Amino acid sequence: MAGLHDQIDSPVLYLDFDGVLHPDAVYRVHGEIILKYDGIGLFEWAPLLVELLAPYPDIRIVLSTSWVRVISYDKARARLPPELIERVIGATWHSSMNVYWWHGLTRYQQVSLHARRHKVQQWLAIDDDATGWPDEALRHLVPTDSMLGLAATDSLSQLRQRLLELAS
Repeated sequence: MAGLHDQIDSPVLYLDFDGVLHPDAVYRVHGEIILKYDGIGLFEWAPLLVELLAPYPDIRIVLSTSWVRVISYDKARARLPPELIERVIGATWHSSMNVYWWHGLTRYQQVSLHARRHKVQQWLAIDDDATGWPDEALRHLVPTDSMLGLAATDSLSQLRQRLLELAS
């Protein structure tokens, strides 16, 4: 994992889980994470991301999901397929951060703070929460539908195009 202020020179994909890799109908019940959506499992659409990232070995992943704060970085990272785990270099949330301050930030603020702190020059976020993204930053966002995530063809094709741009 990159240190708190290390510079990241690789292109970075900021990755949310809920509403991207599975529907945003996830709850923690008695310490267990449950997807309350019939017919679809947790991380069901992760193989789509694996496939899209395959041509771009230099792209790294930073977790921008509440899972890191709720269950820890290591446990959140471990839920991903091995092909994605090997790309993960950190998370926007760190346990040394003030949870109340952090919770008040939009996802855009969380991601952009991390990008500035680590001097990330090339980055893209995939998230179902577009709240607070200024117009000039929308080129960095691939928005997803919270129930369809990467299963939506428009999100998938937009991500395919943005990854091509990010890698070039």
